[in-house]
Amino acid sequence: MVNSEVHTFDDEWYIVRYSGEIPEIAFNSAIYYFTRAKDGPQLTLSEEQNNLLKKAALDRFHEIVIRDLLHENHPKPIYRGIKRSIDNYHRLRKFCSRQQLDPRETRDEAARLLPLFLKTEVDEVRRYHRPSIINCTYGELQQFADDLQVPLSIEFKEVDFFCRD
Repeated sequence: MVNSEVHTFDDEWYIVRYSGEIPEIAFNSAIYYFTRAKDGPQLTLSEEQNNLLKKAALDRFHEIVIRDLLHENHPKPIYRGIKRSIDNYHRLRKFCSRQQLDPRETRDEAARLLPLFLKTEVDEVRRYHRPSIINCTYGELQQFADDLQVPLSIEFKEVDFFCRD
């Protein structure tokens, strides 16, 4: 690649990596721009370049799934709620399936964090008598736990009452 193409690739990688809420769209946009857009460089991306863009999207997916499973984030403007984590996890799995990637790193981290999130939430609702921040239905939460291979243990039986109807 010539210098201007390297700069363009770095710019597009950055856009994919820090793409906001839907990394797959940024990934597909970058691929389209590089390979098919009339105003793009009309390149054939190397396997390494393609993998770098996939990894950037995968890393961004990881961040946005995990962000909303960190209970300490709930008072921050970046927090979107556990429902968003569930939705982003489903998007991640579909992206990984289409791109032949392994979502295991995110799944394992989410599986570790979900019980911690729920324990903290149950404890805080009891202690402070505040409304729950859980913004999904119990069915959605149960399905998420099943997807992560995390049993919703007896200590979380109250969570059903915290969930949206």
